[in-house]
Amino acid sequence: MPLAIISLGILLLFFLIIVFRLNAFIAFIVVSLSVGIAQGMELNSIVTSIEEGVGNTIGFLIIILALGAMLGKQVANSGAAQKITEKLIEICGVKNTQWAVMITGFIVGVTMFYSVGFVILVPLVFNIAIITRLPLLYIGLPMLAALSVTHGYLPPHPAPSALTIMFEADMGKTLLYGLAVAIPAILISGPVLTHFIKKVDAKPLKEFLATKQFKKEELPSLSNSLLTALFPVLLIGGSTIILEFISEQNNLYSFIKFIGNPVIALLIAVLVSIYSLGLSRGEKMKDIMQSFAKSISGITMILLIIAGAGALKQILIDSGVSNYIGGLLSESTLSPLLLGWLIATILRVSIGSATVAGLTTAGIVLPLVQSGGVHPELMVLAIGSGSLMLSHVNDGGFWLFKEYFNLSIKDTLATWTVMETSIGISGLLGVLILNYII
Repeated sequence: MPLAIISLGILLLFFLIIVFRLNAFIAFIVVSLSVGIAQGMELNSIVTSIEEGVGNTIGFLIIILALGAMLGKQVANSGAAQKITEKLIEICGVKNTQWAVMITGFIVGVTMFYSVGFVILVPLVFNIAIITRLPLLYIGLPMLAALSVTHGYLPPHPAPSALTIMFEADMGKTLLYGLAVAIPAILISGPVLTHFIKKVDAKPLKEFLATKQFKKEELPSLSNSLLTALFPVLLIGGSTIILEFISEQNNLYSFIKFIGNPVIALLIAVLVSIYSLGLSRGEKMKDIMQSFAKSISGITMILLIIAGAGALKQILIDSGVSNYIGGLLSESTLSPLLLGWLIATILRVSIGSATVAGLTTAGIVLPLVQSGGVHPELMVLAIGSGSLMLSHVNDGGFWLFKEYFNLSIKDTLATWTVMETSIGISGLLGVLILNYII
């Protein structure tokens, strides 16, 4: 019976979002209530579970997402993203433009939300294609592959961060393992894949070319741009590595762990960016703070969707559905990592949103992680890979790509969907290989 209830609950979630176009947050709350009632939970206990699920999920995450949004906005507004792109092309040359733009996508994508990175970098890709006379998709797909991978695999992005918290995984290890899986996935789904995808004549709409371009003298230095954009990654990753080689009794252990905490690392990075990309270059504090305020407004709905998914997760746990499904899954001969990837893939195809697919999967496979039979960090990556699979017409990213690159639905399926699927499969293979190593 619990299996039938959760299946109907997920179908209801799909129905509310896809057919009725109901806001995902509202849909999650409605489904949470429905599952709780169907499982026979006491009505007031259902409300308590929803409150607990929402609070536990976004209590820590809201700090991460808010600080991440501020840092991303500062990197964009200062021209740091443009500087990184132009300098890499200058260093690599026109022949290696594809690689330069791909590296830029990865660097910027680490700290910037996908949609923000897309809107900022795609116009640069258009201009680069015009100047170099290279095929637009030849340059654009590798950059988008890098953005997509960082969005699906790496904290501090919403889904990976939320999954890390739900599974009680180590944020630093998740980031390091994620980088190990992300780099091959980007290479395979970017430069390699573009040689096999049929030639598609993509022509950007003129209105998408009309975006602010900084003059050379207005741009920050390359070292400033790189260090500021990657500062949280350096702090989190560096502290994780250092802690592996020193004991807890060492006087430095507590301090290194403190600055490697994602909240502290991002806070330091934001404070550094205020000076390095703002005040030191003549910006006024008032303008920087107004920019930060606008950046926060862009993550409100993301937070609500994650909160709704957290509510459903808690209902699945408190009603006993999660333990029941965990017992069934534990009897499967499939790898827990493969199961997590497969469930996320099915949800992604059905519902469109990578974030919703990943968070819904987390509630289902949570017992497998809690049983200790799988590395929680690798489960985060497996689900992240599955959540990027087979993007099609019910995914906002699909339409964003289609409209910006002025493609038909058929050509979008042949390029964007193939690229996203390649990322999902490459990520799974990387996770399975890593599982044998660690």
